Amino acid sequence: MAGLKIGKKPKFKTSDSAVSQTTGQAKEKRSGSRRRQTACFELSSRYVNRRCYSEVALLDSMGRDITYKDGHSYHFITGGDIDSLSFLKSVLRFQDLDYVLLTTWCMAAEDILQIEEWIQEGRIKKIDFYMGEIFPNQYRVENGMIDNIIEKYKCGRKCVFKNHAKIFSGYGDKFYFSIESSANINTNPRCENTVVTISKELYEFHRKYFDGVVTFEKDKRDEQKEQGYNGSKFGEDDQTLLKENS
Repeated sequence: MAGLKIGKKPKFKTSDSAVSQTTGQAKEKRSGSRRRQTACFELSSRYVNRRCYSEVALLDSMGRDITYKDGHSYHFITGGDIDSLSFLKSVLRFQDLDYVLLTTWCMAAEDILQIEEWIQEGRIKKIDFYMGEIFPNQYRVENGMIDNIIEKYKCGRKCVFKNHAKIFSGYGDKFYFSIESSANINTNPRCENTVVTISKELYEFHRKYFDGVVTFEKDKRDEQKEQGYNGSKFGEDDQTLLKENS
């Protein structure tokens, strides 16, 4: 067997201009300037096809007994073939929603547009968006799309805070539900875990908590308090969450 010959490590010389270019690209990436630059007005065929595949994969995983029963939890581990919004669509197959809250760190433009279409169709009557603190600056187009939905349909609020939770929680005329996931609301070809629980108590747990969060966006605070979001959980400086009876 021939031996393995290890030579000297090659020496690479990087010019100042190359360093400057690399640094500039890194800053550009961090600033969010490589994000979407225009709003989304129509769902692309690629998006629709991907969502169709995702929803079929979810239905196949649920088997022949495709239903949600009160008091039951349904656990899923996915390998990038089922996106987060497909789980909400699975609930919409059984009922329209009087209310749903969604909480995510970030969100894709076409998913926002899909939710707007459900609002237009009357599938969702009221919705609250809870976004991560990076969202207004790093996802400016998507942030504007959500603001436009809230203004146009008067259907809820958008709240920005130090948030990394991924939850849908709401109700229709048939059942209350919560969808708790590791996945943000976007396309993510990674292994993710999701639990769908049919429970009024769990919905009330989520609703009570998120109703009490104060948005970082100062211009929206007074209006949201008038709407009944009391902001008792977080103060202006993002204080530590207080226990219920402390």
